[in-house]
Amino acid sequence: MTATAGSGVEVVAIDTPALGDRSYLVHDGSVALAVDPQRDIDRVVALAASRGVRITHVFETHVHNDYVTGGLALARSTGAAYHVNAADPVAFDRVAVQDGDVIEVSPVMSVAVLATPGHTFTHLSYALQTAGRTHAVFTGGSLLYGSTGRPDLLGKAHAGELARAQFGSAHRLADELPADADVYPTHGFGSFCSATQTEGSASTIGAERVVNPALTLDEDRYVTQTLAGLDAYPAYYAHMGPANAAGPDGPDLTPPRRAEAAELRQRIEAGEWVVDLRARRAFAAGHLAGTLSFDLDGSFATYLGWLIPWDTPLTLLGQTPEQVAEAQRELVRIGIDRPQAAADGGPAVWAYGQPLRSYPVADFAALAMVRHHRPVTVVDVRRHSEWNAAHIDGAVHIPLHDLPARIGELPGGELWVHCQAGYRASVAASFLDVAGRAVVAVDDDFDRAAKSGLPVTSPAPVPREGTRM
Repeated sequence: MTATAGSGVEVVAIDTPALGDRSYLVHDGSVALAVDPQRDIDRVVALAASRGVRITHVFETHVHNDYVTGGLALARSTGAAYHVNAADPVAFDRVAVQDGDVIEVSPVMSVAVLATPGHTFTHLSYALQTAGRTHAVFTGGSLLYGSTGRPDLLGKAHAGELARAQFGSAHRLADELPADADVYPTHGFGSFCSATQTEGSASTIGAERVVNPALTLDEDRYVTQTLAGLDAYPAYYAHMGPANAAGPDGPDLTPPRRAEAAELRQRIEAGEWVVDLRARRAFAAGHLAGTLSFDLDGSFATYLGWLIPWDTPLTLLGQTPEQVAEAQRELVRIGIDRPQAAADGGPAVWAYGQPLRSYPVADFAALAMVRHHRPVTVVDVRRHSEWNAAHIDGAVHIPLHDLPARIGELPGGELWVHCQAGYRASVAASFLDVAGRAVVAVDDDFDRAAKSGLPVTSPAPVPREGTRM
């Protein structure tokens, strides 16, 4: 996504859809600034080169909890000034900024610093000014599209206080910035840093005044609804803040050492993680015994990072070297830096004559049919909020992030595992397969469950205060 911000200034969004985030490059045709760059900074450097501009400033809205920043590495590689809140206790040199500062980036671009606590205590937003007027604001995890950043990542004890701060920050932005100023958040495109689901891919301050709960509800209602709507977030988040405060280096994306079949078997038997990146249906049809399915075409890094015990040795299996390289890129963004090994070519090569494992894949119509003929256990691996909204009567509910530790709680017999759209079910099925359970992966959209004749409990929606039903 690109947009103009007055006086020939261009704002270019750099999407990281697997994590639900955006970084930004802003330039005037000669000089550029970057906001909240991801760890793989080569994307930012390449974009700047394609525009023929020089990066002179890097801005961090906050110490991130959902990814390892590339800000320090980008600043060091380009010689740019690295702007981080003066109140953040970091272990590296930076240009310390605070509320009220104005940074002259170029003769036509300046950035005003606004304190917007809520997502974190020291969160900042940056208002982009050209020709003496604010044209845009980079809001990080503060004001999102139809939502705000979640306030509980620093612990439940702070969630209420930060939710109230988030409300105040949203109102500060709405009160102090012009209605036509574009809003450019870092989170809110699928990120678990968003308090609620966001809508759209572009917005302005004026548009948010109309739709954003932080700006349409009173403070108490906003805080109550925000806290009530929070669900689990990935376990790897616990490692991101400390890594970012320490000052992460740039990533090493060189290819991992190649592993042959005998080594793969040894690693599996040693309890290490050997992860198959192929499409989930291809994995179900035939895979190396003991491997886990994390389809690269999905929220790969989010769920692998959520489930893997931190610092567990990891080996990647891809159909091609390019699949392995893509997985590496996604993993360095969350601090999983170097796989122990990798292999490509397919399961026949990896198994080297040993029999492959497989399990069936089905849809909700097949599940409805089979329940008329024999007893099976339906396992729902969605999050609590999804289960509470609607679920199949009689299903066993274990969220995916709890499943590895709770497989022993499942009854014996045939297990049909489902989620909302199939991705998490495929991950869960691979864990159950490793555990020796008879499993069927339901690769279907949950909206089709009731239409397929399955008994679905769907409570009547409770109207949000301040909205019409």
